[in-house]
Amino acid sequence: MIIATAGHVDHGKTKLVEALSGIDTDRLPEEKQRGLTIDLGFAYVPQPGGGVLGFVDVPGHEKFIRNMVAGVTAIDFALVVVAADDGPMPQTREHLAILDLLGVRHGAVAITKADAVGGARIKEVEIAVRELLHGSGLAAAQMFALSAQTGAGVAALKAHLEQAAADLSAMPPSGNFRLAIDRVFSLTGAGLVVTGSVHSGQAALGDRLLLSPSGAEVRVRTIHVHDQKAEHARQGVRAAFNLAGPGARKSAIRRGDWLVHPDAHATSRRIDARIRVLPGEVKALKHETNAHLHLGALEAPCRIAILEGREIAPGESALVQIISERPITVHARDRLILRDQSARRTVAGGQVIDPFGPERGRARETRLAILQAMSGATPAAVLAALLPLSPGGLDLARFQLATNLSAVESAALFAEADMVMAGNATSLAGMAPDHWERLRAGIVAGLAEWHETNPETLGPNEFELRRGFAERPLSQLFNAAILELIERGDVRRAGTILHLPAHKAELAAVDHDLWRRIEPLMQAGELRPPVLWEIAPVLKIEVEKVERVLKRAAALGLAVQVTKNRFFLPAAVNRLAEIAEELAGESEDGLFLAAAYRDRSGIGRNLTIELLEYFDRTGLTQRHGPARRILGSAAALFGRFEKKD
Repeated sequence: MIIATAGHVDHGKTKLVEALSGIDTDRLPEEKQRGLTIDLGFAYVPQPGGGVLGFVDVPGHEKFIRNMVAGVTAIDFALVVVAADDGPMPQTREHLAILDLLGVRHGAVAITKADAVGGARIKEVEIAVRELLHGSGLAAAQMFALSAQTGAGVAALKAHLEQAAADLSAMPPSGNFRLAIDRVFSLTGAGLVVTGSVHSGQAALGDRLLLSPSGAEVRVRTIHVHDQKAEHARQGVRAAFNLAGPGARKSAIRRGDWLVHPDAHATSRRIDARIRVLPGEVKALKHETNAHLHLGALEAPCRIAILEGREIAPGESALVQIISERPITVHARDRLILRDQSARRTVAGGQVIDPFGPERGRARETRLAILQAMSGATPAAVLAALLPLSPGGLDLARFQLATNLSAVESAALFAEADMVMAGNATSLAGMAPDHWERLRAGIVAGLAEWHETNPETLGPNEFELRRGFAERPLSQLFNAAILELIERGDVRRAGTILHLPAHKAELAAVDHDLWRRIEPLMQAGELRPPVLWEIAPVLKIEVEKVERVLKRAAALGLAVQVTKNRFFLPAAVNRLAEIAEELAGESEDGLFLAAAYRDRSGIGRNLTIELLEYFDRTGLTQRHGPARRILGSAAALFGRFEKKD
C-alpha cells in the first residue's frame, strides 16, 4: 500500500514517517539545513505477510505544492497530519482539497505534537478537522492523537495502517503499463534511472517501453520495487527502473514524463474533462482562464475553455477543454488538478473524459452529448453509450488508446459489444447494427442517385460515393459494406468504379479503338505504367487525345487515375495496394515506411510518394508520423469483384 502524507508545513509529517518507518525521508542537503521538506521523500516498511507499507512524504510549504501533487497521484491511502498546537492551517485545507479532487477515498488523520497540549485542545482540533473532511472522500477517516517525539500513539496508528493495507487487497493490474516519472538521475556503473508510481498494468525485466511524450524507446535493465530488487513492477507500487537503449538519455527526460507500454503512448494538447471549482473560491472560473495543469507528476501551463456556458461558479462543475502549452501523455479517467496562473492557489480539479479533444466544434450539442456518453463509469458503459451516437462508426483503435485498454481487455470488450466490426488490429472500427443497415441502404441509394445524375458514366469510385454521406462513414466500415453488397449481388465493381447491376455504360467506338492501342502499353509497364507524354509519341497522337481517352476509361473502371499524368490498370493498382497491406502485416505495430514500400514494389522513390499519397486520399492508408498504417481494404477499394449472373 502506498501512503502519502498531507498537511501544513512544520506539522511533523517527516518526523511521523520516521517514527513509523525508522527512515528520515529528507534527502537533500538544503532540506537538512533548513529542516524543511522541499521535494518528495520515500520510506518503506516490509510487512510480515510479504507486503510493504510505502510512504511518500510530501512538502507542506505552499511554494512546493507542485511537488506535493506529484507525490499523491496513484496513492492508496492518505495520512493527513495536523499539529495539535496549530490546528488546521492553509496548506492543510489545500492538501485536503487536492486529495478530494484526486478521488482519494482511504485515509487517516494524525494529530501530532499531542504531548504539547491538553486533552481539551486535542478535542477542538479533532472537531475542526472533522468539519474540514465533511462531504469529502475522507469524511470517515479515523483520527489518532500522537507524538512522534515521545512515541505515544504511534503504535496504534501503525497497526491501523497495517490493517488498512490488509483490507485494501491489491487489485489485479489492468490496462497497459504506465509509470508517472517524478525523479530522473544517473548512477555510476548503472546509467539512467527513473522512479515513480505505477498507475496501470505491469512491466518486467527486458521489456521494451517508451518514454512519453517523446516516444523514445528504452529497455528495462533492472527494477526496484519499494527499494527491493524485483522481476516486475505492477499497478499500485512505487518503482525505480534502470533503463538502457538509445532513448535512455537524462537530458531528454523530465519530471512529468511517463514510462509506458508502446500501446499506452497517447499524447495530446487538448483534453476534454469535467472539473469542479473549489467551494472556497471567491470568484467564478471564467472562460479562457490561464492556469497550471497538474496530471500525474506533470505541471504544465494551460488554458481552460468552458464548454457549458462562460463561467463555473464556486462549488459547481462543468465540461471544459484544457489546452496545454506542450504535448502531454494522458488517458481517459486520469485525475487532474488546476492551479491559478501564478501557481499559488488550487482552483479546481476533475477527471479526463476524452484525451483527444477536437479543436473545432468542441462545444456543439452533438459533441457535448458524446462527452456525456464518454463519462460512463467503465469502458463497457462508454462503448455502449457511444455506438448509438456514432452514425459514421466508432474508431475502436482510438477508443482503445484513449481508455488504455490492453489488447486482451479490448478484444474481450469488443467481442461482447453489440456492433459490427471492420478493419485490422491497428485500425479497427465498430458500428451499431441499425447504423450498419442504414449504411448499406445508403450505398445503394447513393449509386441510384449517381446513375440518374450522371448516366454517361458507369458510376463513382468509393471515395466519391462516401463523400456524399452527411455523416461520412469510417473507411474501414464503408469498405466492408461495399464488399458485402458486392457478394450479395446488389452492387458491382469495375476496377475502382461502383455501379448497380442494371446500369451500363461503354466507351464510344472511336475511344474504344484508341483504348485498345493504349491498354497494351500500360500492361507492358506493369506496376510502373508510362505517363501521358510517353504514350503519345509511341501511338503518334496528341497528348490531349491520350488524356481524354484515359479519363473516359477511368470513368468506366477500365483505368485508375493516380496522378495528373499517370493512369494504371486496375489490376496493377490492386497489386500495389496489396504490397502496402503485406508490409503493414509484417510489422509489429502495423506501420510501414515509404522506403520499405519503394524497395518492395520496385517502382522508385518519386512514384512511391505519388502512389502512397493516392492511397491516403482513397482511404487505404493513413499517415502516422513518418510512417503509414492500413485503414481500408485493397480488395474492397481496388479488387475486381463481379457477381456473375
